[in-house]
Amino acid sequence: MVKHNNVVPNGHFHKDWDKRVKMWFDQPGKKKSRRLARKAKLAKISPAPLQKLRPVVHCPTQRYNHRTRLGRGFSLRELKEAGITANYAKSVGITVDSRRTNNSAESVTANVNRLKEYISKLVIFGRSKKGGSSAADKAAVPSIGSSKPIMPIVKETPVVEFASVTDDMKKFSAYKTVRASLNDAKMIGVREKMSKEKDEKKK
Repeated sequence: MVKHNNVVPNGHFHKDWDKRVKMWFDQPGKKKSRRLARKAKLAKISPAPLQKLRPVVHCPTQRYNHRTRLGRGFSLRELKEAGITANYAKSVGITVDSRRTNNSAESVTANVNRLKEYISKLVIFGRSKKGGSSAADKAAVPSIGSSKPIMPIVKETPVVEFASVTDDMKKFSAYKTVRASLNDAKMIGVREKMSKEKDEKKK
């Protein structure tokens, strides 16, 4: 007997689920076809690289902002300080992200130096038949592999310095210092008003 107020069992087990499942048995073949496509494209455009120059950015959120990675594109401010227009940058293999903004001067300086280094190493060949470059000129320039990014990020290992703990360090309280500075910023208007009132009373 069925107990309690439960739903009457009505399982639907004739759904032909195997016809609706997406399989990925072509992954090895797709991997090989992508590799061959990259190889063919690199042979066609050589010595130009497959990948474009990307900026060095910090990862979002407070948890990961100490890490750096390659970003979507250079900001318009970075291009302007490097003396490059956005249209010219796109034509020489530099990615541009018009929506990106800079929040620190250090990142601007690093990416501007990155752009200047890239421009200093850049070799441009003519496309026209009359003023174009010869095959010998192109062969003299070394080609960059398809898997290697242009100017990869060089991560420096931080140097740890040891120091002895002094009595002043032990007495210092970061919490009290921060609270005092916040209170000073909060009370600046009130204290100015009180000082003006005192000066008026003295007069």
